[in-house]
Amino acid sequence: MAECRFTAMKAALAPLRAAMYDFDAGRVRRALDAAAAPDAVFRLGHPFGETTGVAAFFEVALAPLLAAIPDLERRDHIVIAGETREGADWVGCGGCYTGRFARPLLDIPPTRHQVAMRFHEFYRMEGGRIVEMQALWDIPEVMLQAGAWPMAPSLGREWHVPGPATQDGIVPGPRDGARSDASRDRVLDMLAHMTRHPVQGGPEVMEMPRFWHERMSWYGPAGIGTGRGIDGFRHWHQIPFLNAMPDRGAHADTVEHHFFGDGDYAAVTGWPNMIQTLSADGWLGIAPSGRRIALRSLDFWRLEEGRIRENWVLVDLLDVYRQLGVDVLARMREFNKARAGFDPMTGRAA
Repeated sequence: MAECRFTAMKAALAPLRAAMYDFDAGRVRRALDAAAAPDAVFRLGHPFGETTGVAAFFEVALAPLLAAIPDLERRDHIVIAGETREGADWVGCGGCYTGRFARPLLDIPPTRHQVAMRFHEFYRMEGGRIVEMQALWDIPEVMLQAGAWPMAPSLGREWHVPGPATQDGIVPGPRDGARSDASRDRVLDMLAHMTRHPVQGGPEVMEMPRFWHERMSWYGPAGIGTGRGIDGFRHWHQIPFLNAMPDRGAHADTVEHHFFGDGDYAAVTGWPNMIQTLSADGWLGIAPSGRRIALRSLDFWRLEEGRIRENWVLVDLLDVYRQLGVDVLARMREFNKARAGFDPMTGRAA
């Protein structure tokens, strides 16, 4: 049965997810070696970047995270799998890493209290093994909890973003192909309507009430925050975003999108999946530069009766600032100079 392969894909990642729940370096390495092809490519947001092979990914990203949070624990709220229209197989996982923030991470000062960092991780599978990962960790969320925020204040609500209200995000198999594809296609239809504004008319051309539930929650990354309801989404994200970059969607032929669905859930990843021009003010407090930037926005949607009730969004904001010539981590280190245990010359842990 064709749909059973998606169940097998989730099962192939289950030992890795289990090893990361009670995170042990050796067990995680063995699980990664078993789950990933030898030449798998791991793409992680700034400043981690791209690595090839399990050993390099572990050294560059997972080892520093474990050093900072020695009792590291992975919690998945969403695990879905599906096929894109182009025929690629993906598994998408959303949740948070948590534990006691005991040592600096990327020079973010430790709180020595429990910390939570959201993740969206997408795995492209071939022959039952990972051949590519595209993932974002919400590093700014850790900065916020550490009291070391170096960027403009968020317009939306900053809080601990929840998992699905229906508590069914870890979708079991076998996959319902028709229902899953309908969820994916509904999101694609919504996005097609969204890109009609402002080129083809006012907000009414997006037909948002047709696609979005009146009690929707839009869970943006730290730095943007959450908006509740259509008005909350528009005021705290969409209006500033479009004011700053009105050519959103005009360069779709230069990016990649990988959309898939699983039951009432849909997801997208792409590296990057948006390119637009910061031509006016109003987004993230960044002055207009006239510079075209690439965005990595990795999303999950949950639908109820054909409308979107919840949308989890992570954007690589550190990379956005980097493209505009702003080193967010360097600015954060300036804050750290006044903290006990940090070198006043560098802002790094002494």
